[in-house]
Amino acid sequence: MNLEVLRSIGLSEGEIKVYHAILDLGTANIAQINEKVNIHRRNIYDILTRLIEKGLVSYTDENNKRRYSLTNPSKILGYIEEKKKELENSKQTISKEIPEILERFNSKKFEIKTDVYRGIEGVKAVFEDTLNYPETYWIGGGRYLPKKYPNFFFSWNERRIKKKIKWIYLMRDELRKEYKPFKFEEVKFLPPEFSGAPTVIGIYGDKVVQLLLGEEMFGFVVESKELAENYKKYHKYLWDKVAKK
Repeated sequence: MNLEVLRSIGLSEGEIKVYHAILDLGTANIAQINEKVNIHRRNIYDILTRLIEKGLVSYTDENNKRRYSLTNPSKILGYIEEKKKELENSKQTISKEIPEILERFNSKKFEIKTDVYRGIEGVKAVFEDTLNYPETYWIGGGRYLPKKYPNFFFSWNERRIKKKIKWIYLMRDELRKEYKPFKFEEVKFLPPEFSGAPTVIGIYGDKVVQLLLGEEMFGFVVESKELAENYKKYHKYLWDKVAKK
């Protein structure tokens, strides 16, 4: 069984190990599970309780001895549906609170604000942030996310298109032959001299982000109206004087 499936629905490492042990054993008591997973018995009890609460494990008592077995694996789908409902309820609740949170957040802003994002989750957070603005100006892009993380990117891009958020994209020259346009995207190509490391600059709202999208994923965001305006001028100069269709 591919353990990544269970990890993807939010099970902990301990829960995955215990679930897998019971799957192998068919039905088992604590001692048998303990021998299989080498986790402290007290922790196994806690893990089993969580799995029972999630509807993934059941038990029977026979002669004062408790034995555990898996519920029908289709329960995993039921568990996912429950989580979807919980997330939807949380989304609705948070949506009501967002205006007040934004008001308080904006009231505490400094004139210049910087944020550092690391790893793919950090880069995803930056892309999510761009959806709050009507357009993004890109300098030096190379379609890195669609290539490396297509599932995330195409889901994200559908939401961008639905919001009619524009991209004004100065793309690397080497993508000219393989380039396929997205909706609400204008593209020109930079000269080959601009190609190099997998880095890209984005300007959206009053923010400028420098992204490194190679083996290491990194984003550095500066929020400054003056800086963003200067970078937009730099983008316009490259667009008008340097880049070509």
